[in-house]
Amino acid sequence: MGEPVVVTVNDAKTVARVDIPLAGSGDDTISRAALRELRSDFIPGTLGKVNGLEVAVTGLTAGTKDFNDTMKARAPIVFAFVLGLAFLLMLATFRSLVIPLKAIVLNLLSVGASYGLLVLVFQHGWGASLLGFEGRPPIVSWLPLFLFTVLFGLSMDYHVFILTRVKELVDRGMRTEDAVREGISGTAGTVTAAALVMFGVFAIFATLRTIDIKQMGVGLAVAVLLDATVIRGVLLPASMTLLGKWNWYLPRWLQWIPELDHAPDLEEIEALEQTA
Repeated sequence: MGEPVVVTVNDAKTVARVDIPLAGSGDDTISRAALRELRSDFIPGTLGKVNGLEVAVTGLTAGTKDFNDTMKARAPIVFAFVLGLAFLLMLATFRSLVIPLKAIVLNLLSVGASYGLLVLVFQHGWGASLLGFEGRPPIVSWLPLFLFTVLFGLSMDYHVFILTRVKELVDRGMRTEDAVREGISGTAGTVTAAALVMFGVFAIFATLRTIDIKQMGVGLAVAVLLDATVIRGVLLPASMTLLGKWNWYLPRWLQWIPELDHAPDLEEIEALEQTA
């Protein structure tokens, strides 16, 4: 703590604001140590001894510290909820244990790639001059959880779109290997076009001056591009081809899950076309 200490009291003499300058820049180790000393030693030894007095510590340093602590405490809950819900929905949709597990692993790969790129660019300075920033700014605390939820949702959208087409072909009696080839070739154009549109939009954010928006744009743009090419175009079909029939493995104790008909009724489609 430092000087000067300024005390401001309201007209009703019920609230007092005490401004105490903290050492450090406000978001470094020194500032966090000063905040910890203020809360654990200084306040309990002074204002904390007054009966009935409520004390709250505010300011940029305290707000940032409290926000980061809350994000760290809530992140495991968000991860567990998103992953668990995605697993259950895909389990019910495709009646397979392998499909949802593989989907989660592949989706986490794109999220992990986004995290790694952010570290390389903003913490190690790779390509800093191209993106128009100086130094090595820290990654904003809200970004990892934000990227996880957004990217996982986008990745799952691609994944379900492709797998639904593959499952339709398998339900018609086609071999899994052939269904994967037909499904990928049939959906590649749509997935690639959508990914390019989103990549272009997210890349615009990467050109802005605000560092947190720039970080968000870089993370989203690269992750979407990798997800639509390396993940969906290479790893997904390769893993499904290698696993073959094991893609649709469902243990006996889960056979009670109702089976969804992914293959459209061709007779109904032909009847509708003739009516039209």
